[in-house]
Amino acid sequence: MIQAAQVQKKVAVFATVLLLITTTIVASMSVGSGSLSFDRLLSTILGHGTVKENLVLFSIRLPRIAVTLLAGMALALSGAILQGITRNDLADPGVVGINAGAGVAISAFFLYYPLDPKTFAYVLPLVAFGGALTTAVLIYLFSYSKTTGLQPVKLVLVGVGFALALSGLMIILISSADYRKVDFIAKWLAGNIWGADWPFVWSLLPWLVILLPYTLYKSNVLNLLAMDEAIAIGAGVSVNRDRLLLLGAAVALAAAAVSVTGGIAFIGLMAPHIAKSIIGRRHQYCVPLAVLMGGWLLLFADTVGRNLVDPAGIPAGIMVALIGGPYFLYLLLKK
Repeated sequence: MIQAAQVQKKVAVFATVLLLITTTIVASMSVGSGSLSFDRLLSTILGHGTVKENLVLFSIRLPRIAVTLLAGMALALSGAILQGITRNDLADPGVVGINAGAGVAISAFFLYYPLDPKTFAYVLPLVAFGGALTTAVLIYLFSYSKTTGLQPVKLVLVGVGFALALSGLMIILISSADYRKVDFIAKWLAGNIWGADWPFVWSLLPWLVILLPYTLYKSNVLNLLAMDEAIAIGAGVSVNRDRLLLLGAAVALAAAAVSVTGGIAFIGLMAPHIAKSIIGRRHQYCVPLAVLMGGWLLLFADTVGRNLVDPAGIPAGIMVALIGGPYFLYLLLKK
């Protein structure tokens, strides 16, 4: 009886989040500078729209929705992995400096490397991954002790220090660059969803398609790592190898996401924590819920932000920070 009630609760939770995502997608398709009424929206989806309606929906709105949803999912999955392997609910790719490492690599690439428009969308996640991986390895080395292993609190503190240092380096990089390229970097730093086109969807999708099943496959390892290193070793887990592989997965997901959405923090912090508080800490259940929650949070923030102020709106990164900043302080005081 108890098990059946728990199953029903999980089904209800997932159904509710899916309903929230569907409602937000419909709202995001309908509202904006060229709004589509619900009856016209349905007609356009079915292929009976005007040229303008088709342009607005299929070339502007839908790719932005897809990019935002996928990026939010990737950031949430990255945060869930980081929180599991570090045993720290404050771990987030934006907070611990991984996003900043990706940002420095993207800035250097964008400012000083000749750009090929045909391959730009596909090369950028790889460039971001290189910068983020280098940063993550350095943070890991500074936070690791031979006697006590990885120190979760030290990891967050070192990560915050790296984030600040890399933000300063980014300012130095753009200080003497062409003003048009500086404008792009400034928008990236604010978390403006700039990669709102179908090539960016296809460049982001494979990372999730590969790394989400891998994370679910490693759910038991994450459960053990989140408890204690001694327990994980006793259960036969190769702690260092699995932790490094999962760290690589988290870095790849965060780098792929921020390469098309800009410097967005706190999604990877909030979504896993909310999922754990609702459905429990077992990664078999909290990871899928966190992924859905992260996609919805970023999509909701972008939908509200771009329609809040005319004409440019408020970047999604700022909208997320308005919510995530106080939430981070709450968790910090609580822990």
